[in-house]
Amino acid sequence: MDIIKKLAEEFKIKESQVEKTVALIDEGNTIPFIARYRKEETGSLDDTLLRDLDDRLTYLRNIEKRKEEVKNLITEMGKMTDEIAAAIDNAVTITEVDDIYRPFRPHRKTRASVAKERGLEPLAELILEQRDAYEPSLDEIAETYVDEEKGVKSVEEAFAGACDIIAESVSDNAEYRKTVRKITFDTGFLNSKGDEAKESVYDKYYDYSDKISKIPSHRVLAINRGEKEEFLKVSVTVEKGIVLNYLFGELIVNLKSPATKYIEAAIIDGYDRLIAPSIEREIRNDLFDVAGEGAIKLFADNLKHLLMQPPLKGKTVLGFDPGYINGCKTAVVDKTGKVLDTAVVYPTTKSKFRTEEAAKIIKKMVEKYSVDVIAIGNGTASRESEQFIAETLKTVKGVDCKYVIVNEAGASVYSASKLAAEEFPDFDVMQRSAVSIARRLQDPLAELVKIDPKAIGVGQYQHDMKPARLDGALGGVVEDCVNSVGVDVNTASHSLLSYIAGINATSAKNIVKYREENGEFKSRAEILKVPRVGAKAFEQAAGFLRVPHSREILDNTGVHPESYEAAHKLLELCGYTKEDVAAGKISDIDAKIKQKGKAAVCSACEIGEPTLDDIVAELKKPGRDVRDSYESVQLREDVLSIEDLQPEMILNGTVRNVIDFGAFVDIGVHQDGLVHISELSDKFVKHPSEVVSLGDNVKVRVLSVDLKKKRISLSMKNVK
Repeated sequence: MDIIKKLAEEFKIKESQVEKTVALIDEGNTIPFIARYRKEETGSLDDTLLRDLDDRLTYLRNIEKRKEEVKNLITEMGKMTDEIAAAIDNAVTITEVDDIYRPFRPHRKTRASVAKERGLEPLAELILEQRDAYEPSLDEIAETYVDEEKGVKSVEEAFAGACDIIAESVSDNAEYRKTVRKITFDTGFLNSKGDEAKESVYDKYYDYSDKISKIPSHRVLAINRGEKEEFLKVSVTVEKGIVLNYLFGELIVNLKSPATKYIEAAIIDGYDRLIAPSIEREIRNDLFDVAGEGAIKLFADNLKHLLMQPPLKGKTVLGFDPGYINGCKTAVVDKTGKVLDTAVVYPTTKSKFRTEEAAKIIKKMVEKYSVDVIAIGNGTASRESEQFIAETLKTVKGVDCKYVIVNEAGASVYSASKLAAEEFPDFDVMQRSAVSIARRLQDPLAELVKIDPKAIGVGQYQHDMKPARLDGALGGVVEDCVNSVGVDVNTASHSLLSYIAGINATSAKNIVKYREENGEFKSRAEILKVPRVGAKAFEQAAGFLRVPHSREILDNTGVHPESYEAAHKLLELCGYTKEDVAAGKISDIDAKIKQKGKAAVCSACEIGEPTLDDIVAELKKPGRDVRDSYESVQLREDVLSIEDLQPEMILNGTVRNVIDFGAFVDIGVHQDGLVHISELSDKFVKHPSEVVSLGDNVKVRVLSVDLKKKRISLSMKNVK
């Protein structure tokens, strides 16, 4: 297999792009570094495509590796032929390779292997010859195989053993299996049954059937979960006659032969006992793999939008972690994230005294620290807490404070972690959670990287996914987000630094330790003094690390040190100084480049056009934050309840989760409403992610409200 050519075809890019990208990967370069600083080589492929290409490259290389293993195994047996070698070379999946190897694979004890031990293989071969007539007759021939010492006690047992051998040979035939698998996938059904006496969230699947080729991925995952939790029994069915007619047509060449009935029986037995169960497992595994990949991609997309939500810069925030018996923990953090004060209040009890006392404490904290925003976690008691905060803020004087509901998923995981204990050794778990809620509003990326992405809860059925695959995909998303934003090397936590390209957990901790012992980094170059940060690591990481107070203005941009000389030459060509860059006085640089000719400027600076464009963008806005282009969070002053909702109401909302069948939108009533995929747009929508992304601010219309089940149906159609 020509892997380079295949990748180029699959990703619809040039072979030269693939070739150079693969070379860069093999040299040990990270995906963020390749995406950002090797655009000339890759043709400006983005990080998402590069990761997909890297995954596919690994898979294709694994196929080639498996092909070589199988070839060697069959060759060592002395059974390799040109036909087998060609079949292996032409296989496009690992399953196909394994199907070819199946007849040669050492078998555990089977009915067929027992029959062979009893000497019945010649009888099976004789039956497969399908002669017009046998002299002596087949029964007489079978009589010669009866041998009580070998365990063949009768003619019937001789024929049964021979048929077992034929059945296994049919099951082991790679071409037959490939075709039966295709027939089953194309025409078969996935079915689920449940006990109607048992109530569960899977009741819609208690009598469900759908074509395998068309069943939506989220239903595959739901059915699998229902089966795992023992609410559903699942099966694959196919019109058996279609499969048997195919197999009969392949194996039976002489209908007049007295051997035909034995071959037919062997085929039916081979299909029922060996092929069908195996194909069912394979198809269900394939369905799960495809559904799982879709779910992982959706989770990754949601996670990216969550991490890339713009920070609420320059705001003092009061984090409010709701609770009942143990009270609500609060923490005030200043504009830099430093904790100023903490308290425990009890507004969600039925005690009027405690509620009034809580209001006094919150009012005092807001006024004392000039709190700009109160971040309320959306967990237990959030509804009552929101009501309390909204009422309390009406009594605050001299401070314009609003509140916002913050997704607290994962906050408890962080609070109980070793990292949280290191950050706040004197705080209890709930206090840490309040700090986390406040900080994730100030800088979602910096705070959320401290939490296992799976615990953030913006996906579907993530706990059913293959852990290694899910961790790899989500880790890649976090890495891409952190590197696209960049981090201040003098303030970033080791958790944040560990996601920078080329920096691992050990070197991240070394960077933090170095600045604690030696003070702030004065330049990017100083990072090379950190233990375990060598030339290769520095090359990968440098462009993503920012040093705001460096004498070199470029140290606070995304310009890589390898391009500093080119950037300085560009400024000189256009008549600017570094002071002009710092003062934001180079707004007409594009016009000057156009006047000189882009190609001429690239030639003079010895760089390609993509690098020139990137340098210009960075020089225009040194220290910029790419997240500022995303929609900011919606702040609130008052509260609605689900009882206030009426059909046809138009409300503002924030997308909290995007799933295969729609999007959940927070409209400020504590219970997210569902915009079904059919209500997202007047146009046909193949997948909700085409229309909305997590964090989007949207207008919705209330369709219906089910107070008993706390379900809200929303629409984005005809909303102005």
